[in-house]
Amino acid sequence: MSTTVANAGTEVKTWGGGNEPLKASYGKMMMWFFIVSDALTFSGFLAAYGFSRFKFIDAWPIADEVFTHVPFLHGQELPMIYVAFMTFILIMSSVTMVLAVDAGHHLNKAKVTLYMFLTIIGGLIFVGSQAWEWATFIKGDFGAVQTKGGNILQFVDAEGHRVALRDFVVAGEHERVQQERKDGIWFVNEGTLPTYTVEEVMHGLETHDNVLVRTQLLDAHGHKTVLSREESLKQLKQNGKVVVEGANLHVNEYGSPLFADFFFFITGFHGFHVFSGVIINIIIFFNVVLGTYERRKSYEMVEKVGLYWHFVDLVWVFVFTFFYLV
Repeated sequence: MSTTVANAGTEVKTWGGGNEPLKASYGKMMMWFFIVSDALTFSGFLAAYGFSRFKFIDAWPIADEVFTHVPFLHGQELPMIYVAFMTFILIMSSVTMVLAVDAGHHLNKAKVTLYMFLTIIGGLIFVGSQAWEWATFIKGDFGAVQTKGGNILQFVDAEGHRVALRDFVVAGEHERVQQERKDGIWFVNEGTLPTYTVEEVMHGLETHDNVLVRTQLLDAHGHKTVLSREESLKQLKQNGKVVVEGANLHVNEYGSPLFADFFFFITGFHGFHVFSGVIINIIIFFNVVLGTYERRKSYEMVEKVGLYWHFVDLVWVFVFTFFYLV
């Protein structure tokens, strides 16, 4: 039996087929592999959100009632305006990244520097806006009462407009103080106590005839169910358990706690990606300023980080659609 030995050559290559499969460099291929794997991760998160969203479709918070705040415009209801602004800024940062990559192809250092700087500014504005949105979401605006069954009771006026607890409830003297580890059970650190008690809310409801209770359940027209005056008093008296202000991983004044869980997790995960992209962009930006890629006669690193930045922007389009539009 004869044996045939194939000579693969003596060139130093990543593999026998060369180091540019699909006409892409090794670095670009690895970035694409990362993007595909990360896309599958985000797809799993959004699919889980979608299943939960439609499983509890009759009790899910309405985005137009949750995301209504705009910085420096307190007290005004402007649904989705600031979220739309955030989305516009992130998309425009993707445009400036495209311009930076194109300038790199022409070895134009000045334009690459300018467009990379604008991309970084856009990313910082988005991350800062998302942090502000988180703080607003956590703090809350109106307050609500959680029932013994875990549902949320909100308050509206006769015309169906939301009414904040501070508008009709008077806080009394509370004897119990917040329990901390230093003066309680060593492994228990209690969260911030609500401003009001259920009894105080009940008293405020009784003394304000124009205030009604609204449940988190949607009616046939897609609106939250508003109870009559008698039903409002009865529901709060029989089922009121604790006052909820804002949202966290345990309670949510806007509706189902599951909504807050997904919101913090998915938008936080995406925000981490944007923040990481900003840090990487800053590193690349300083390399551009120092002339590192000018000396190499190649701005491929700008193109690589551009792929990541476009991916982050594309993911936000899906997150925006799932959370804010659907």
